[in-house]
Amino acid sequence: MLARRYGNKVRSVVPNFDPRAMNEIGFRRTDEWSLPIEEFESNYELVGERSLIAHSEGDVKLEAEAALLEDLLVQIDEVEEGLEEGMVLLVESEPGRDYPRLRDETTVRVVGGIENRLYFNWWVDPPLRLGLYRERDGAKSI
Repeated sequence: MLARRYGNKVRSVVPNFDPRAMNEIGFRRTDEWSLPIEEFESNYELVGERSLIAHSEGDVKLEAEAALLEDLLVQIDEVEEGLEEGMVLLVESEPGRDYPRLRDETTVRVVGGIENRLYFNWWVDPPLRLGLYRERDGAKSI
């Protein structure tokens, strides 16, 4: 399960990645699961962390950006699939502090010796940080 802190609660979320949005890397809350932060901290312990990065490039800006976001989604799915029963994958990156942003660099390439074409390179900076949390012994299951 993927979750994120919202105020004094930890809530389940789903990725909401959109290359056309101002903030392309986003998460949408779901009503599937929620815990007060104090209860989460007392019932779960951090057992690992993953830092996800992605890179893409191409001739079409929106397509290159979408490919980067798709790569990031695949990485999140892979980490989530590897979770054991009762584990939570928590988005540790915080808005205003170390929240991942898409960065780009545009270059001009000469094609066929005569035509100038734009070429787009995209990357994530800083990486998307995800914490792997396991239930402490004696804590009730999700």
